[in-house]
Amino acid sequence: MAKGQHLFWTPCAAHCIDLMLEDIGKNISKVKIALKKSMAINDYIHSSVALVNLMRRFTNQRNLHRPAVTRFATSFITLSCIYKQKNNLRKMVTSQEWSNSKWSKDAGGKKIASYNLQESYWKNILYALKLTSPLVKVLCMVDGDKKPSKGYIMRIWIELRRLLLTAF
Repeated sequence: MAKGQHLFWTPCAAHCIDLMLEDIGKNISKVKIALKKSMAINDYIHSSVALVNLMRRFTNQRNLHRPAVTRFATSFITLSCIYKQKNNLRKMVTSQEWSNSKWSKDAGGKKIASYNLQESYWKNILYALKLTSPLVKVLCMVDGDKKPSKGYIMRIWIELRRLLLTAF
């Protein structure tokens, strides 16, 4: 009877943070819109090797991060990569090379060009990044294989709280 009287439960920090990011992406409209448009841009660009090559010419051979279902927070990492390439993506869709291409006449191409030129789209991305980058930072720390996270998780949560309070 003395055996098995205690049940210990320890949550997975990475899974908990991933669930937080999922809730943020589904329930905050600005973030949801930014994610939807960014994934549309990413998917459209990666639908054609020639278009990927065009994008690489404008982004100095940098890729946009491809989201994958099995990795944590890839949508928000993609958002960050797209935001870093804001000026280059805008240059791409306003270039003569784009204008002369079949993509400028295609409905999908017109849509991604209009997204890239909308100031509200970039403001929504910035809002989403300010909101989620502290969580993504902590997620990368606790999900890494380089060092065990248990010993310093409390310090990470304190830093996360500080970052979230100063983000806005």
